[in-house]
Amino acid sequence: MLQAVGNKEWREFGRTEVIDNTRNPDFVRKFVLDFLFEEKQNIRFDVYNVDSRSCNISKYDFLGQTFCTLGEIIGSAGGRQERTLSGIPGKKCGVIILTAEELSNCRDIATMQLCANKLDKKDFFGKSDPFLVFYRSNEDGTFTICHKTEVIKNTLNPVWQPFTIPVRALCNGDYDRTVKIDVFDWDRDGSHDFIGEFTTSYRELSRGQNQFNVYE
Repeated sequence: MLQAVGNKEWREFGRTEVIDNTRNPDFVRKFVLDFLFEEKQNIRFDVYNVDSRSCNISKYDFLGQTFCTLGEIIGSAGGRQERTLSGIPGKKCGVIILTAEELSNCRDIATMQLCANKLDKKDFFGKSDPFLVFYRSNEDGTFTICHKTEVIKNTLNPVWQPFTIPVRALCNGDYDRTVKIDVFDWDRDGSHDFIGEFTTSYRELSRGQNQFNVYE
């Protein structure tokens, strides 16, 4: 939610995707805001449990909220701030981690397709249901999620569908910035099993299929 300068009313700016069956969600969807240095840009983050197909927020379970300004997030070390959620009397609502980064002017678009061979078998009655999670590195050594692939059921040799992603979402235009890719086995209850990981960069990935883009 955003609050216009000199106005007490809040307006909805955007919603993240819904992540099923987890108390520790890591959202992929990002939001682009213009930072106005001389203005106090108030932001409110509301967290809900979505158990309805309705788009009406009043149908969801309220989990907590926090208030801050865009300047507070940007001014935090590494552009990363952890805030306590509140709003339910007598109950601890958890924390929310907010990150912000100035976007580069890079307008490049990347199209990629990845595959894997001989992954670890994680399912007792089957093979694995693998998917990939992409993260870009931050200055403070942490990583920010930027993409998830689809899940491919019951295989140890998946070939994921080609996908397109803005280069500034993947590495903010820095071709040599570290990109980490995790491989998970999908589980219905949200407790996805870790299979493995590797690090690379967009410069390496952009070379296409060759011996430099084989990771073990």
